[in-house]
Amino acid sequence: MKKWIFPVMALIGTQMFMESCKDAGKKEQPAEVKEFNVEAEKFADIKILRYQVPGWDELSAQQKELAFYLYEAALCGRDIIYDQKSKYGIMLRKTLEAAYGTYKGDKNSEDWKKFEEYCGRFWFSNGYHHHYGNEKFIPACNEAYFAEVIKNSDAAQLPLEQGETVDAFVTRITPLVYDMSIEPKVVDQRPDIDNVVNSSNNFYEGVTQKEVEAFYDKFDTKGDAPSWGLNSKTMKENGKVVEKVWKVGGMYSPAIEKIVYWLEKAIPVAENEQQKKSLELLVQYYKTGDLKIFDEYSIAWVNDTASRLDVVNGFIEVYLDAIGKKGSFESVVSMKDMEATKRINAIAQQAQWFEDNSPLMEEHKKKEVKGITAKAITAIVESGDAAPSTPIGINLPNADWIRKNHGSKSVSLSNIIHAYNVAKSKGGFLDEFVADEKVKARMKEHGNLASDLHTDMHECIGHASGQINPGVETTDKTLKNYASTLEEARADLVALYYAMDQKLVDIGVASTTEVGMAEYDSYMMNGLMTQLTRLKLGDDIEEAHMRNRALNAYWVYEKGKADNVVEFVKKDGKTYVQVNDYNKLRDLFGQLLREIQRIKSEGDYAAGKALVETYGVKVNQDLHKEVLERYAKLGDKPYAGFIQPKLVPVKDGDKITDVKVEYPESFYGQMMEYGKNYGYLPVKN
Repeated sequence: MKKWIFPVMALIGTQMFMESCKDAGKKEQPAEVKEFNVEAEKFADIKILRYQVPGWDELSAQQKELAFYLYEAALCGRDIIYDQKSKYGIMLRKTLEAAYGTYKGDKNSEDWKKFEEYCGRFWFSNGYHHHYGNEKFIPACNEAYFAEVIKNSDAAQLPLEQGETVDAFVTRITPLVYDMSIEPKVVDQRPDIDNVVNSSNNFYEGVTQKEVEAFYDKFDTKGDAPSWGLNSKTMKENGKVVEKVWKVGGMYSPAIEKIVYWLEKAIPVAENEQQKKSLELLVQYYKTGDLKIFDEYSIAWVNDTASRLDVVNGFIEVYLDAIGKKGSFESVVSMKDMEATKRINAIAQQAQWFEDNSPLMEEHKKKEVKGITAKAITAIVESGDAAPSTPIGINLPNADWIRKNHGSKSVSLSNIIHAYNVAKSKGGFLDEFVADEKVKARMKEHGNLASDLHTDMHECIGHASGQINPGVETTDKTLKNYASTLEEARADLVALYYAMDQKLVDIGVASTTEVGMAEYDSYMMNGLMTQLTRLKLGDDIEEAHMRNRALNAYWVYEKGKADNVVEFVKKDGKTYVQVNDYNKLRDLFGQLLREIQRIKSEGDYAAGKALVETYGVKVNQDLHKEVLERYAKLGDKPYAGFIQPKLVPVKDGDKITDVKVEYPESFYGQMMEYGKNYGYLPVKN
C-alpha cells in the first residue's frame, strides 16, 4: 500500500467530501453523518477523531458476517507492529496497560496527567517513537514518579521475568523509557551512516547494513521475483546471517495463528469465488511464509473487482525500514462506497491517456496500462501500521511487475477523509497562513475537492505510472534508503502535473481548472512552510512523505526563481507563500517528474540521493520558528488519528445472524480493551 498520509493542516476547505463526480459540493451528507460527533480527545500534539461506517445497513447478513471475521483478523495482528517497532515494545505496552488500569494512587495530580499523556502517545505511535518524526519520546513526569506508579500498580499484571521483583523490574525498564541513547530513532535515514545499525526497529539484529545488502544481493530481484525479505527479521545465528520468517510456526506465530483462524472462518462466507481464492491464498501464505505465494495472493486479490467488501492484511509497507525491505503489519477492512467511487473510477478509466500524455521520456512510459481498479471505500476497521494514524489513499500491490502485468487497486478512504474535513473546517488555519483574499476564497471553495483529486490521482495514476528499464533491479536495491521518498514524490508529481489539466474538467471530476490552482496554492504552502508544524525546532525532516513534499516544493521554487514563479512574501511581519505563475509551475512539476521517473527507471542512486538531500531534508530554522509560533496561537494539533468502530455480532446460538456497529468515544478505553482482548504475543519474540 503506497499510502499518502494526509497532513492535517492541508485539509482546508469547508465543503463536505462525498460529492458526485459532476456535481461537486452539492450532494448532501446522509443524516447519520451530520449528527455524528467526529472529535473525541486531545493530548500532546494529537487529536483523536471518530469515523462512521455509512452504508453498513445495506450489507446482507452474510456480508456482515464476513466483515466481522475480517475485523477480528485485523485486530489479532495488532501486537506485531509493537514488536516490529521495538523489541521492547510489547513489554512496555503491557507495563503501561497494567499501570493505567490498576494504579492505586491519586489520578487527579499533574504528574498523573503527564503519565496519562505518555500512555496516550505510546498507544497512538504503537510504541515510544513518534509515529511521524520517528524520534523517541519520554514521559513528562520524572523517573521517580514513573517508578512510584509502577510500584503502586497490580504486580500480577506487570510483565515480570521469572523470579523478578517489582523493584528490579523498575530498575530494568527505567533506562529503556528515559535514556534517549537507547533506541533513539526507529528509522534513521541520515546519509553516509549504517542505516540498519542506527535504526531502532526490530527488523534486524546483530547485522550491519553491508551484511544485510550482501545477504540479499544473492537473490535475483529482476523480472517477476518476489519482494525478498518482506516478511522476516534478518539476524545472525552462530555467526551466520539468517532470516526469522513471520509465519505460522515461525516468528509471531501466536498472533498469526489467530489471524489465520479468523481468515479461515471468512472463506466459507466470501462473496464470490475470486474473493474466496484470494483469502485461501492469504491463509496459505501465512502458513508457509512463501513470498511466491504472497505474489499469487496479490494477483488474485487484484482480480477480485466484484466484491463489495475488501481487506488488506499482511506485511505491506516498508517505510519503517530505512533500506526499504521489511514490511510492517497492517490491516484495513473496508466496503465499497458506491457513490464516491464514480469520481475515482472516472480517473482510472483514463489511465492510458494520462500515461501517454505525461512528460516522461517515451522509453519510461508503459505502452499498455493494465487493469487499474479504482474505487472509494468506507473503512470499517484499521489495525497495525494503519492505525490509529491512518492512510487516506491506498495503491496495491507494491510489486512493480504485478502492477505492470496484472494491474492494481487504487482506493481513497471516503469516510476517513470526511472525518478529517469536518474536524478541520472548525479551525482558523487559512486565515493565519494565506494573505491573498482571492487565493483564500479559491481554497475555501475548491480546497477539499482539490485535495481529494490529488489523492485519487496520486494513488490511481501516480503509483501505477511509468516503468523500470529492462534489467534494472527493484528500488530497494537501486535507490535503497531513498526509494520511499522518491516514489512518493513521483506519485505526487503525477497528481500535480495533471491538477490543472482540462482533462479533469472534461471527464467530469472537476468543475474548473481553478480546482488545480487551489491544489497548487495548498501544496506549495505546505511543502515550503506549514508542514513544519510537525517538527520540533532544530530537527531535520525524516519522514518519507514530508521529505517528498519538501523536495517537490523546494525544487520547483529554486528552479523557478529566475521567473519568480513562486516566492516568499512578507506582510505585517509574517511570511507567506505566493504562486505567481501557475502554468510555469505546472511545467516545473513536469520537469521534476520526468527526472524522478528517470532515476527510478535507471536505478540512479547518486542522482536520487542528491535530490533528496539537497531539497528534502534541511529546514530553514528562522522560518520554522515563525511557523511554530503562529500555529501555536491557533490552539490546534498537527496530528490526528482515530478511534476504531466496534463490530458486535448478534447470535442465535453459535450462528451469527447480524452484526451491529458501535462507535466508542474513548481512545484510552479502546486501547485498554485491545490490550486485553488481542494481546497474543509474548514480550520477547
